[in-house]
Amino acid sequence: MTRQSPREGRPLYRSRNGIIFGVCRGIAEHLNFSVFWTRVIAVLGLCWTGGLAGTVYILAALLMKLEPVLPIDNDGDREFYHSYLSSRNLALQRLKKTFDSLDRRLQRMEDIVTARAYDWDRRLNEEK
Repeated sequence: MTRQSPREGRPLYRSRNGIIFGVCRGIAEHLNFSVFWTRVIAVLGLCWTGGLAGTVYILAALLMKLEPVLPIDNDGDREFYHSYLSSRNLALQRLKKTFDSLDRRLQRMEDIVTARAYDWDRRLNEEK
């Protein structure tokens, strides 16, 4: 197995399969490092620094974005996911705009198909 640098590997997200907020698992997957040792380092850091490491852990849990349910394949999906996490209203407005555009296109197609020039009953009656 080849080790990837953090920039080439998985982006930094909180894992959905983590024990406490998924921070350690997310960091381990991002760095392509063992989850066990990442948790050991976090616990040792908590013991040695008192509450500072716990505060940093909670802060990381609040600032790190949650891992997507499905893998992100392209930049458009990534942009939508990050916009959804930062502002759900903007993401919903974007979806509404897309569906409105699709609805207008479908309406235009229906208008063309149901126009008098394409009246199927008239065509069938002419051939009889």
